[in-house]
Amino acid sequence: MTTARRLPPLRTMALTCALGSSVLLMAACGTDATHSSVAEAAPTSPTAMSPTATSPASTTPASPTASLNADQAHRRDLISKTRVSWEKAAATAVKEVPGGKLVGLDLKTASGGTTASPGTASPGTAGPGTPSPGTASPSPAPSAGAPEWDAKVAAADGTVHRVDVDAVSGNVLRTRTEPDQDADDKREVADRLRKATQTPAQAVKTATDNIKGTVTGISLDQNDHRLVWSVDVVTTDNWTKTTFDVDAASGKIVREHVDRD
Repeated sequence: MTTARRLPPLRTMALTCALGSSVLLMAACGTDATHSSVAEAAPTSPTAMSPTATSPASTTPASPTASLNADQAHRRDLISKTRVSWEKAAATAVKEVPGGKLVGLDLKTASGGTTASPGTASPGTAGPGTPSPGTASPSPAPSAGAPEWDAKVAAADGTVHRVDVDAVSGNVLRTRTEPDQDADDKREVADRLRKATQTPAQAVKTATDNIKGTVTGISLDQNDHRLVWSVDVVTTDNWTKTTFDVDAASGKIVREHVDRD
């Protein structure tokens, strides 16, 4: 006789299924809660949020003087302090020598100290308060580092006089005759001035028509048997100096040299 297998009551099966479902639901909820807790605990990285973010140091612009060498920085500082143009300095210097003509002019840095300089003092322009001929100018010397114009002015006989002009106030600082000039030296200077049909102003215009900038020097020179006006022009974007040799007779540029140092 076969004994029939008894099936569990339906209520027992239902309860067992309900308990099993509860266990699975709790396990699932526990897993989700763990993931949520880990996500909330993890810090948010600014870099991860913005992949293109850069540090402040990388966005700081470079210093405008970082690319300037010592000579360029010196030109910038000297020109920024200068208030008297080459034209005014030349006109002032020429007035100090009766019948004089400009043969050279250079913007330089004053060394400071006394106004005394080698050479014989030249007579100044007559007027109230003007020292008598043979005495030095009473103007106080500028402080060291201040700009001044060093001019060379030739008299009719070719005698060269040195006239220093304050590049800030325009005052004459000192005037003296260039020492050690013999008759041949004076004759050569006078001969150059007779052959130079181009004026300093014309030579400067020729140079600055080619490149815009500040004129810091001009001189009457003999280069390769050619008489030229050498004109120095400094561009104020990169403080580079360009020297133009302008034919003193024809007015044409015969040489151009860029000094990048």
